[in-house]
Amino acid sequence: MKFRWIRLLCVLSVSQFVCACSTAPQIARPAQLALPRVAPANPANANPDQKRFLDSQDASLSRLNVVRTFVVNPKLAEAWQPFAFYVLRTSTLPPREREILILRIGWLNQSQYEFTQHVRVGKATGLKDEEIERIKAGADAPGWSNFDAALVRAADQLRGNASIDDAVWEVLKNRYDEKQLMDVVVTVGQYNLISWYLNALGTPLEAGVVGHPMQGK
Repeated sequence: MKFRWIRLLCVLSVSQFVCACSTAPQIARPAQLALPRVAPANPANANPDQKRFLDSQDASLSRLNVVRTFVVNPKLAEAWQPFAFYVLRTSTLPPREREILILRIGWLNQSQYEFTQHVRVGKATGLKDEEIERIKAGADAPGWSNFDAALVRAADQLRGNASIDDAVWEVLKNRYDEKQLMDVVVTVGQYNLISWYLNALGTPLEAGVVGHPMQGK
């Protein structure tokens, strides 16, 4: 009987540890690259396919290194752009709430390029400096509304558990319709991918852009 209780306590301890790990988001520690692994294309010596793609963009996009890096592979750039444009410009999510999701997944992945750019975008949608700091701190930071905290938790859970639990889903469902709920998932997914892309390729910030301080940097 004694050994049975010891065994049960061990199982419970492991279960509690697993649960704790699944709910506490792990902040990434990407390698710091001195130089980009894939250098952004230079419009001055771009090949015809690259030039065609860059010329099709408005000036605010064609100058960005994220775009100039994608166009190193023009077919990839052409395939990526429609989905990226939908998520950023025409999805069903209110812009401020979209940016909470984008900034949270960017912070979790410690993607300085993404987070720096979207601090600017997020502020244009109405996010305040203190809200940016709360996004970094997480869903339990004081000051969040119940709904905004659920957005932060949705990003955490998608990255950590590859899904959203029922409790968070119900909070989102009380305000969002099915299309918006779908867009929550694809927004986090798109910017999780972009974070990986920017981190792994070492995409640099544009000249003159000061990187947002990241954790441990």
